[in-house]
Amino acid sequence: MGNTMQKSEETKVEEPGLLRQEEDSNFTCEICTEPMLAIRKFKNGSLCKHPFCLDCIAKYIEVTVEESTGCIECPGLNCKQPLDPLSCRRIISKPIFEKWCDHLCDSTVLGSESCYCPYRDCSVLVLNECMDNLKKIKCPNCKKNFCFLCKIPWHAGYRCNESRHLRDRNDILVGELIEEKRWTRCYNCGHSVERVSGCRDIKCNSIQPCSQKVSSIQNDSKDLELYSMWGSVLPSMWRTIPFRSL
Repeated sequence: MGNTMQKSEETKVEEPGLLRQEEDSNFTCEICTEPMLAIRKFKNGSLCKHPFCLDCIAKYIEVTVEESTGCIECPGLNCKQPLDPLSCRRIISKPIFEKWCDHLCDSTVLGSESCYCPYRDCSVLVLNECMDNLKKIKCPNCKKNFCFLCKIPWHAGYRCNESRHLRDRNDILVGELIEEKRWTRCYNCGHSVERVSGCRDIKCNSIQPCSQKVSSIQNDSKDLELYSMWGSVLPSMWRTIPFRSL
């Protein structure tokens, strides 16, 4: 009698586990509406868990890739989650997977600010992955500096609108010296000045009639790392660099 009751209790304990196992084993594909076992269920990484069978997802990807689509969204109703390419790799053919990856790369390039390295021995495509207003950058391939705005070799000491007027090697050397010494120039007359002491404001007092006065607040913080700033302090605190107007 005691043994019979013990067996009945063991059966009752096991039944909920068996029911859960049966629930996990079967599902209905939302595309073909056929009942499927759990091993045939597609798993989209950790993005979403819509019930689709592997065959339907594979066909869906193949058709979508042929339509030249980069990011493929889950076919679930009102679901905007993308399909994980790595989760799909084993259920689609190699040519389809490679074509999908090519579309993803193309869509990434088109959606990002980019330019080609201006050096002839390089010419690789460089992307602005930081989404910042880049100017001076180093090519990840040839390791040379160039201007991302002008798309030409880096014009040290010169503004973008002046870089096209560089005349000879001496102009380049002067520009490199200006950048190395962290000098700045009057936006009106172009004379270079060096801050000796005092605040970051100056009043241009070159020989030419200028007296240009520019508020330091208007300058970009990135320029602050490279150049001095503008405004009005005692001229004795500044030294005019004896270069011609650049």
